[in-house]
Amino acid sequence: KQWLKNTRWLPTKTTTWMSSVEPADYFIIAVPTPFTNDKKADLSYVYAAASSIAGVLKKGDTVILESTVPVGTTKKVAHFLSTKTGLSIGSDFFVAHCPERVLPGNIFQELKVNDRIIGGIDRGSTQHVASFYEYFVSGDLYLTTAETAEMAKLVENSYRDVNVAFSHQVASMAYAAGIDPYELIDLANKHPRVKILRPTCGVGGHCLAVDPWFLVETFPEQSSLLKTAREVNDAKPFEVLGRIAKKVTQWEASHHTKTCRVLLLGATYKADVDDLRESPALEIARQLIKENQVEVLVCEPNVDTQILEHHIGKRSVTLQEGIEAADI
Repeated sequence: KQWLKNTRWLPTKTTTWMSSVEPADYFIIAVPTPFTNDKKADLSYVYAAASSIAGVLKKGDTVILESTVPVGTTKKVAHFLSTKTGLSIGSDFFVAHCPERVLPGNIFQELKVNDRIIGGIDRGSTQHVASFYEYFVSGDLYLTTAETAEMAKLVENSYRDVNVAFSHQVASMAYAAGIDPYELIDLANKHPRVKILRPTCGVGGHCLAVDPWFLVETFPEQSSLLKTAREVNDAKPFEVLGRIAKKVTQWEASHHTKTCRVLLLGATYKADVDDLRESPALEIARQLIKENQVEVLVCEPNVDTQILEHHIGKRSVTLQEGIEAADI
């Protein structure tokens, strides 16, 4: 248990509040890895954390990278630390990638019970990190290389993204044919080997909407399906906006003197979380506000009103207020 006491977890939001990183036996880097405007991985947070660690890294220490990163990043971080400190990789200090596998809203439970993949830059690093996670993980530990561990996390999220994109295209085709997409998918799922996901207004969050781009960046010739899926899912909010516009036009035909009030139920990227990152629902709200053709109301009980209004202005309402005021 003493190992857990001598571990420094670098925070998931930002490191700017930390005046310094204290010495430890184990360092866990779990910082954001967003993408840039041209869909490339932004690893600035990772290297900022590594720079902080380099100032106190000593012989025998272990560095664990949990942040989702492009394939090959863990080795680059290890060489970065070696260059900064003069310590030798695999003998003086150890480095491994162990992708985080937690569900927002149930993080502490899943941190303990979920299976973990551990990929060291060498066999010794893998064993050092496996010994650490054995102290608090009740799930199985799977040992592999750093590159395999990195790619496993990216493939997991890309798999889900592609499946969501399929459901979105099924919905688009159903709407074009005048068919209820939800009934259609329910019926198709009666087949014992078919499980089409439920279409929504897009894909958001800091994982599914981001991670496939890391594979597209690294493997441009082998990732055309992933790129297309990303484009389908990114386009979905604008398809929903088009459907809203049609409903507004129909409403306005019989209400010539009024401005239509549109209530949006939900602004986070998924149910029961307070996370607005890459949210397609929030993008829909922003676009409707920008177009300035309707009065927009937003109900999102999971997000503090001040935080929500930072994104949408004074348009936040309770469910009851919204239902009473809304035309659509």
